[in-house]
Amino acid sequence: MTYETIHFETAEAIATITLDRPDNANALNPAMGRELYDAALRCAADGGIRAVIVTGKGKMFCAGGDLKAFHEQGDQASAMVTRLASDLHAALTRLAHLDAPVVMAVNGMAAGAGFSLALSGDFIIASEAARFVSAYTGAGLTPDGSSTYFLPKHVGLLRAKELLFTNRVLSAEEACAWGLANKVVPPDALMAEARSLAAGFAQGPTRVFGALKQLLLSAYDSPLESQLERETRNIAMTVGSRDGRHGIESFLAKKPPSFQGE
Repeated sequence: MTYETIHFETAEAIATITLDRPDNANALNPAMGRELYDAALRCAADGGIRAVIVTGKGKMFCAGGDLKAFHEQGDQASAMVTRLASDLHAALTRLAHLDAPVVMAVNGMAAGAGFSLALSGDFIIASEAARFVSAYTGAGLTPDGSSTYFLPKHVGLLRAKELLFTNRVLSAEEACAWGLANKVVPPDALMAEARSLAAGFAQGPTRVFGALKQLLLSAYDSPLESQLERETRNIAMTVGSRDGRHGIESFLAKKPPSFQGE
């Protein structure tokens, strides 16, 4: 696929997906939904990708759905939004099930679907210029893009309701204090910080990271016994893996491990 709304590049086992509609606040339109899904599929298919960064071009991370495009569809808006949300959700599902950790580098305003997209990351690094706002109800809409799944897990149900019902805008520092970002950095340090973090992940036990991601996805939904059974299966799998054996040997030899992601 030739991309028109995102930029996709890989280097040193890291894939970087950049939302690339800066003149339109990186708003999501149907083309961007399709392209994000394609990029996520590429990440899933390429075993050499061991970390992913998602960021925005320009001053905005993502202002959400392209409401102008929705309005222009008139009576066909519901069909268009169904297609867009389906592609976006398919992309988010693929990223969530990647072994590779996903780092969100939030460079500016994350609103609506951009807010949801940011919250879906495994790690969230925010520029001091970043702002976080749900925004959906202000436009008479309910959320999409996974925020009703991830937001309550990050901040608790009451605070999630506050953000979703009132559209309160959080600064980067407030978002970090609330649990919506791991770290806040100056704008000119954002991508260096994200790449440094991703580079560390790319040298890690990628298969283990993937198993850990799946365990955490089920952490709020499973009875204790079911979660313990998943933990048993996964630690048994990882202890027999190449990286598991190497990690144990390195620990016993008091040497730093050199993981292969296997």
